[in-house]
Amino acid sequence: MIEQLVPTGAVAVEAFDDTDTEPLHPEEAALVARAVEKRRREFTTARTCAHRALRALGQPPAPVLTGDRGAPVWPAGVVGSLTHCDGYRAAVVARRDDVETIGIDAEPDAPLPDGVLDAIALPDERAMVRRLTADAPGPHWDRLLFSAKEALYKAWFPVTGVFLGFDEARITLHPADRTFTARVLVPGRGRDFGGCYLHDAGLTLAVVAVPN
Repeated sequence: MIEQLVPTGAVAVEAFDDTDTEPLHPEEAALVARAVEKRRREFTTARTCAHRALRALGQPPAPVLTGDRGAPVWPAGVVGSLTHCDGYRAAVVARRDDVETIGIDAEPDAPLPDGVLDAIALPDERAMVRRLTADAPGPHWDRLLFSAKEALYKAWFPVTGVFLGFDEARITLHPADRTFTARVLVPGRGRDFGGCYLHDAGLTLAVVAVPN
């Protein structure tokens, strides 16, 4: 599914369950040694996707560890992103010469829990969600907004090292072509990003990528 959304030069690998996995590197296994079984399964499958994507990109075997705020640490010269939710895990990687940064997010295509939209959306975003919900068939627009902000953060943080709050970005969804625009509102660091999305098989996927 997600390969439909990633830019030229990027490699995507996805899984819909945890039945086909590879052993973790010892350093990776240590990261989830004390985690509950569900967390270990999804971590292992997501790392398996990452290892396979890196091999397809021509990279030698290496662990994918975690850095600040849990962001994956990719080999030198590589950018990438991971995501997992119930029933889905994926990794996307690319050479830095081809793609400046990329962020992906998968979510169940279901309404956000009560109160979450108010916590993550600006007033004009909430108005947009209400309008789309009333007028445009498609995914659950509140969940898609959340997913788009998550994908933006995953693309933003690796290149800036700056935490991005939900109120520091404005998303505009464009259902006609399944794209969105994202404007970072951080003073002195304002920047516009483009993204795209897909909803299918009970899932919503969002990608923000900046080709070089």
